[in-house]
Formats: sequence, C-alpha cells, structure tokens
Amino acid sequence: MKDRGGRLGRSGSANVRHNRHEVGHFELNKNQQAMFRTAACDPPLPLLITGIAGVAGYNAFNHFRVKYPGRVVGIRETQNWRLTGPGVVACNAEDRRGLDRLFDEYGFASVLDCAGNCALKPCELDPALAWRINVEGVANLLGVTAPRRVRLVHLSVDLVYSGVGAGGYVEDDPTDPVTVYGKTMVAAEDLIRRADPSACILRISLPMGVSFNGHAGAIDWIASRFKKSRPATLYFDEIRTPTYTDCLNDLFAVMLSNDAGGLFHAGGPRRLSLYEIAQIINRVGGYDPDHLEGIPRIEAGPIPPRAGNVAMDSGRLAETLGYEPFDPWPLDDALVPTHRDWHRERPPGEPRSPEHLHRALCVNPRRVA
Repeated sequence: MKDRGGRLGRSGSANVRHNRHEVGHFELNKNQQAMFRTAACDPPLPLLITGIAGVAGYNAFNHFRVKYPGRVVGIRETQNWRLTGPGVVACNAEDRRGLDRLFDEYGFASVLDCAGNCALKPCELDPALAWRINVEGVANLLGVTAPRRVRLVHLSVDLVYSGVGAGGYVEDDPTDPVTVYGKTMVAAEDLIRRADPSACILRISLPMGVSFNGHAGAIDWIASRFKKSRPATLYFDEIRTPTYTDCLNDLFAVMLSNDAGGLFHAGGPRRLSLYEIAQIINRVGGYDPDHLEGIPRIEAGPIPPRAGNVAMDSGRLAETLGYEPFDPWPLDDALVPTHRDWHRERPPGEPRSPEHLHRALCVNPRRVA
C-alpha cells in the first residue's frame, strides 16, 4: 500500500487495484476486496488502544482483542471502575509515569488513540479539564510513542469545523470549531503533526455501534430516551457522515499496519442530519414516534453551541487505500428518511424492534453476512 508520498506501507498491498482483485479463479466485488485486504493486515503487536469507554475505542478493543488474544491492551480512566475484563488497564491519559510503566511492561509496537472527552457541555463548562484530557493527554502519549518510534493512529473528529457552509470538507480546508471540544481536538492534531509527522490522524464522524455504558453513543443515547418513553430532541441542520464501527475497525487494522502518515477524513458516504438519524432509530426500533422532536440548531441553548453541516469528503483516504473503506450507514437505502414525518410511517411487514435495530444499525449487515 502506498501513502500520499508514494512509499510502500507495511501491509504489503502495493498490488491493490481500484476496480478488481483476483484470487485464484475468483473475482471479488468491491466489498469483498476491502475485506480481503483487511484480513491480510496485521497491526504491529502488542497493540495499545486508548479511550475504550468511548464507542470507537470500545468496539475496536473488542474487535482486536478477539483477533489477537493476549496481545491487545485497552486503557480506561481510573474512575471508570465498572469497565473491567481481560486486557483492560486503568490509566489516565494525563498520567505520564503510568504510560511509561505500561510501555516498559508490554513493549507496545502500535497505538490506536481513541481517548478524549467528547461531552460537549462539560467541555464548555470546564475548558481546563477538556484541555487536560484532550491535549495534554495526547502530549503525554506522544512523549512515550515518538521516542520509541511506535506506530500511532489518532482519532480526531469532524467537529473541528463550524459547518457554516454546504459541508463536503476536505483535509486542506481551514478548521474553525465552534466548541471547546473542537478547539482541543485541533490543538491535539497540531501537537501530533509537530511531534510525529509519520503518525496517522483520522477525523471520524459519528461511530455507529454499541457503547460500554449503554448511552454514550448516538444510537444508544437516542434509543435509551425512546425506551424510557422520554423525548429526544435533535437538530434538522446539524449534518454528519456516520460510519459503522465494523468499517472503522477494518480501517484501523489497515492504517495501523501501513506507514501512511498525515491527516485523513474518515466519514461515511451518506450525509444525515441528527434528526434523520433519530428518525431511523425511532422507526427501526419500533419506538413511539411522538417521542421524537426536531428543531433547528438556532433554537438550541447557548451551551453547547452547535455545529452545522460538518459532512466530510473522504476521497483522499479512498484514493490512498485504492478502495472505498466505508459502506453507507444505514446500509439499506430503504431506511433513509425522505421527509420529516417518515418515522411515523410503519409499513406492514417491516421489521421493527430493538433487536432488529441492533442487527441493522449497530453492526454492518453486509460484514456480518
């Protein structure tokens, strides 16, 4: 695999073709091509995954831990005592000595950095805490990984943009975050660029999968409101590019195993508003449609401020890989809202239940098949 500078990556996939890939007498379709390439990509081990309480980190940790038993460690904050299990270690990102001890003990060869405080309102109310976790935590990690030449893949976010325009942001567009969270993520990106230019920064959008505590992610939080017969208010004009965590896990494996450095947008191909995402969850889960409310973001409270259309163009990533890494979320085009009352339509025979929601929205049906 080649990065944008034309260097061969460690995955050994230099022969990847854009339109076809033959294995014996079989010709694989594009989705099969991506799965074939990913299966051949082993990250340098042992692997450390930070921020495993978040949706992206939690799903990545479970994915890689099963694939490489005994060779993957995940760290969570010390106060999150409920998150336990094989391979889970308590260590705060700002604990530099604790990180040093972990690296000395395990000798990590690669790191997937999913850590960070993404709670918008707490970040606005306590900017110092947000800076300590999102920026100083990255600085501490770099102080350990860069001298050891450890492969680092760091997750940033689409909220580094304000979304005042029509979306479709590319990597060269200037950042202009409206939240403290977005500002700290920009600062963390800058730190990484200076300290380790070979590191890979992936700006993700909404990772769509289950969360550890059952209400941290977009799906779990919205569904938890509906389950409790409580209203969920979402915005018509905050636009995101969500991705299945299954697709992200495959991407992480590839990017950890190659040497592509720099910044890449990693948003899915389908643009959806937060209101449309809630419509999908409401209808697929079979919840009461009266519990969904929609408003324009101008009617939101001043804290936290809301971004607009932060949809990302991930063409640079696809060009670098030689294939499209993401299926649309949701996979089924029939589950995409067509109007603001779409979630109230309940066609006879259409599957609707929390269990079906999990099968259709929390995991990628195509990857499972």
